[in-house]
Amino acid sequence: MMHRREFVSWALALLAAPLAAVAQQAGKVYRVGLVFSHSPVSQMAGPEPAHPHARAFVRQLRDLGYVEGQNIIIERRSGEGKVERYGDAVADLVRLQMDVIVVATTPVAIAAKRTTTTIPIVCICNPIDSGLAASLARPGGNLTGVNNVPAATLASKRLELFKEAVPKLSRVAVIYAETEVLQLNEMARVARGLHISLIPVKAERPDDFRQALTAVTREHADGFIAVDSGLNISQRHRLVDFAAQNQRPALYPQKEYVDVGGLMSYGANLPDVYRRLAVYVDKILKGAKPGDLPVEQPTKFELVMNLKTAKALGLTIPPSLLLQADQVIE
Repeated sequence: MMHRREFVSWALALLAAPLAAVAQQAGKVYRVGLVFSHSPVSQMAGPEPAHPHARAFVRQLRDLGYVEGQNIIIERRSGEGKVERYGDAVADLVRLQMDVIVVATTPVAIAAKRTTTTIPIVCICNPIDSGLAASLARPGGNLTGVNNVPAATLASKRLELFKEAVPKLSRVAVIYAETEVLQLNEMARVARGLHISLIPVKAERPDDFRQALTAVTREHADGFIAVDSGLNISQRHRLVDFAAQNQRPALYPQKEYVDVGGLMSYGANLPDVYRRLAVYVDKILKGAKPGDLPVEQPTKFELVMNLKTAKALGLTIPPSLLLQADQVIE
């Protein structure tokens, strides 16, 4: 027979068990790795990173309840533009036993997949053509994220918008790397109909940009387009400064270029994409399997114009194009 005092102690013990389990879960500190292909770790660091994409990612995690130094540790790594370092950066995070590894480009995603088949990987990448996922709906394995293939299909639209903004364009240089050749090919498909000759200018590493930009002037390009890539966005200040100094109109793939003085951009809103990556991380930390989470497509695209830069270049942007713009910087 159980006495009243014993019953009360037993009941309290039953109540305390689930509470202790909840407290233990609440006290867990998660470990998340973040790997960029080109931008230095110094731009990724801190609660308000200088890099706009890292900043969007960290802020979204914070909105989801993950506070760095309290219940989450974010380990930042960068390949610093050297492909041979991608695998080492990921391997270092695997040794540190990350709960999730977030990577920014297809080459880094490939390196990550080669390095670990168990730690969940969340990426911005081309998962199908690169063989990283079985399908977008059910990627399988340990990888999911946001598909960047639309960057290739947007390429022709970018060339059309550039021609609309600068009708006199006839020779356009395209700054690209081999991993983004699909974008170059897509532009080539529509260039003839726009009476534009494309000048392919390859830049695979940061050190290649001096030669690449020299080629833009040597080939007498009327303007240039920087394709959507981690390398180009890491060099956005250099590209924008070159365009200004050489009086060349240029079109870029994201707003981040226009924010530092670029003429115009059209493409996915990358801070929004990085916020989506943080949502994936949250789901995985709460128990979801990455292979069961569909790979998403970017949903927010924007045309941004910089009228101050247009004026400096002596350009008058057609009113019809300004009406299409999501943002006009004056």
